[in-house]
Amino acid sequence: MDTSVFEDHESTIRGYCRNYPTVFASASNARQVDEDGRSYLDFFAGAGVLNFGHNDPAMKEALIAFIQADGVAHGLDTYTTTKRDFVRRFQEVVLAPRGMDHRMQFMGPTGSNAVEAAMKLARAATGRRELVAFSHGFHGMTLGSLAATANDAFRQWAGVPLENILRLPFETAPGGDTAVAEYAAALRDPSSGLLPPAAFLVEVVQAEGGVNVASEEWLHEVQDLAHEVGALFIIDDIQAGVGRTGGYFSFDGMDLDPDIITLAKGLGGFGTPIAMNLNKPEVDEHWAPGAHTGTFRGQGLSFVAGTVALDRFTDEEFLAGVLSKGETMRERLEAIAAAHPDRGWEVRGRGMMQALDTGDGAFAKRVQQAAFEAGLLIGPCGSEGRVIKLIPPLTIPEDDLDEGLDLLEQAITTATEAA
Repeated sequence: MDTSVFEDHESTIRGYCRNYPTVFASASNARQVDEDGRSYLDFFAGAGVLNFGHNDPAMKEALIAFIQADGVAHGLDTYTTTKRDFVRRFQEVVLAPRGMDHRMQFMGPTGSNAVEAAMKLARAATGRRELVAFSHGFHGMTLGSLAATANDAFRQWAGVPLENILRLPFETAPGGDTAVAEYAAALRDPSSGLLPPAAFLVEVVQAEGGVNVASEEWLHEVQDLAHEVGALFIIDDIQAGVGRTGGYFSFDGMDLDPDIITLAKGLGGFGTPIAMNLNKPEVDEHWAPGAHTGTFRGQGLSFVAGTVALDRFTDEEFLAGVLSKGETMRERLEAIAAAHPDRGWEVRGRGMMQALDTGDGAFAKRVQQAAFEAGLLIGPCGSEGRVIKLIPPLTIPEDDLDEGLDLLEQAITTATEAA
């Protein structure tokens, strides 16, 4: 295994490769194989991009046909047959059944691009500058979205002040059960000195923040306050959406009505980059043509694979399988936590995003290393990296899921004994 070319010529900023010190050569569904032929079960799935696994056969077939037919791979925001297919299918499968009339906005291909666009549109629509974001939230690494991101280790690299964000505690954080009500009372007080914000930006499940799960009641409290003060209600569904929690959106079944929804990661199906915001028409009309652009907004490969991905959401067995496999993951994590009662570990999550909060970043790091050595890829998250997050492909075979959970239990035992 030769990694010298990376070490000699690639930037020191590289990160994930330091946790997975091998050279991967191929991948299929929930497995990656390195150039030495060793197979690894992938419970990280491209940080949530690969909801449908590596090299999904139906998507691969569609992409090959698209390339061989000289399809339009890049067209800025011009009309193409592949974009038309995607927009129509998304309307049919996702929006129409939910009675949603949101407009689809394509921008640069990352989640950070989606959040940047949402923040700009909220400010344009309200004429206000400040947004409310929440503790432990992650919304991206470019300057606007980074201002909304709570992690200080990321924020310190900005090099400039990160402003125009008011931070409130997330529901599960200290003070989070009363913070929104207290903020609402202050906004209603004409002598508080506070002005209403442009928007409230929230994740239903804070993925990178530690798999913190908001309740339906709390989310309605945030939405109701937004509507009361003329602010937008924005849901960042970039990692928790596209089937991850058992519905297309993480907020399905909660009777919420967001003004903007940010999507990326799994949206393109095959791991190709794409981001899309869903904007209510009365909000979207505040854009002028070209007011927010991006060279790679909605490129053809993602439209092709993403259209195939949408077929999954017409299959009730697929979504039932997500919930069933998610329950298997939760039960195994709860059994692991119960086997170590003195450590106070907490299990939390929804659907196939499940996590074990170990309360100890150094310990979680040892688990990650032991898991890699055993043939399992995982990614710690949360404060000081103390939360072991599991986000395998939604399409993972049950045998692979069980094997991966066995490897995780083995890695935790190894890390515990080494402590």
